[in-house]
Amino acid sequence: MPANKKYLTTSILQRCLKITAGFFGGYGVMISFFLFLTYIFDKKNVLMTGVIMGYILWAVLLLVAFLSKSGWKIWAIYIVLILLFSLPHLLNR
Repeated sequence: MPANKKYLTTSILQRCLKITAGFFGGYGVMISFFLFLTYIFDKKNVLMTGVIMGYILWAVLLLVAFLSKSGWKIWAIYIVLILLFSLPHLLNR
């Protein structure tokens, strides 16, 4: 059963923004989230959790990017999350 055409993104720019936000932005959020967890928990335990849960979190963030209406909005959300999770690391320097 093919997808309904009214739900598909027609703009090539929006499609590219969603793909790059899901791939690169999702990866950045995942890395910065586990970097943030190293300030709360033991680094060894976070590393083992990150190896297992990192790909699942990245896949979920990739799907969330495609569910959003605007590629610009999801990029803005992912950049804010990356900065928020990286804040303790940036302030510690």
